[in-house]
Amino acid sequence: MVSSLLNGRYELGPLLGSGGMADVHRATDRLLDRQVAVKVLRDVAGDPADRARFTTEARTLANLSHRGLVTVLDAGIDEQHPFLVMELVEGRSLAQALHEGPLGANETAHVGAQLAATLAHTHERGVVHRDIKPGNVLLGAERRVKLADFGIARLIGDTVRHTRTGTAIGTAAYLSPEQVRGEEVGTAVDVHSLGLVLLECLTGERAFPGSPTESALARLQRDPDLPASLDERWRRLLAAMTAADPAARPSAGQVETTLEELRTPSAAPDLGATTAVLTAPVALTSQVPAAAAPPPPGPPSAPAPDEAEPARVRVPGDSFPDRAGAAIAHAPGRLLARWRATPVHHRGVAGAVAAMLLLILVAGLAAGSDSADDPDDPGTERPGQREGKSQRR
Repeated sequence: MVSSLLNGRYELGPLLGSGGMADVHRATDRLLDRQVAVKVLRDVAGDPADRARFTTEARTLANLSHRGLVTVLDAGIDEQHPFLVMELVEGRSLAQALHEGPLGANETAHVGAQLAATLAHTHERGVVHRDIKPGNVLLGAERRVKLADFGIARLIGDTVRHTRTGTAIGTAAYLSPEQVRGEEVGTAVDVHSLGLVLLECLTGERAFPGSPTESALARLQRDPDLPASLDERWRRLLAAMTAADPAARPSAGQVETTLEELRTPSAAPDLGATTAVLTAPVALTSQVPAAAAPPPPGPPSAPAPDEAEPARVRVPGDSFPDRAGAAIAHAPGRLLARWRATPVHHRGVAGAVAAMLLLILVAGLAAGSDSADDPDDPGTERPGQREGKSQRR
């Protein structure tokens, strides 16, 4: 059992959220008399890989410094329980904001430009986040946006792995095709996921709804739908960001530049709330080896009215239909950035084999998926949530 006073300094307060391997608390730093966020690895997370991920997050954040990232204040071990101390951000998550509806084009550009700038910073330092989603985006005071949860981040070129080759890791509704197939990933996966997040901000709907299995398999079969009602500049940008071919996607820096140009001066509302939110929630899931050739997905099941953030999932992969490359034509006076077109690949797999693989996949998901992996944006505290309880719309 975790002590309520870690290392004689950090007094744990209300539980703010729980993930697959850790609990996050509001806490008081007795030495400096300040409020902090403390993430504590649970007893059940005895897997060496879990501890390695926890250590990776601490080291990754400690070696990154950017206004769009959560600041690591301390780390330690108390009675065999590793813990991570971080700044406590005043505000709420983007997922909570989206419960109230879409943000609008200008506010989406504002949020997206900050996230893209943060990703450009991490990418330049060889870090890929791999789990960009609304629940990991914090909206603080003065419209500051911070990116949280580097629990599954990976250093480019790092030869030490905490997941097996051929497995996918991430959150199903925001996975890139290469993540679904369990392939090697680079910075382009973060750009793809950010594109899906921005599309959700504009429409208020996930591009790939349904169960984790449906969401992931659908990404192998189709590109996200871009409503005709969107401004053509947004359509071009989002098409490029979510291109099936990683090489066809813009860099995070290019995305930032384009989003800054899409913004218009306005008195946009402050998305931050007055309650405290914890940074960097953690959620890990079971792993299902990636395989070949899923069958075409059926219609996605309707999400429950109070659907939580989707569980992370490892799913079998397949060849996928690349879209023609999208060009982002900037307005007069802007730099014209284009991404190359990509060929269409054809899939041809025996139906019987595909059906068998799907049955194996569904059985694995049913056995391994943790419905509490991402319970109502773990790590955030909403109004009325002071004892670790979440409330929905």
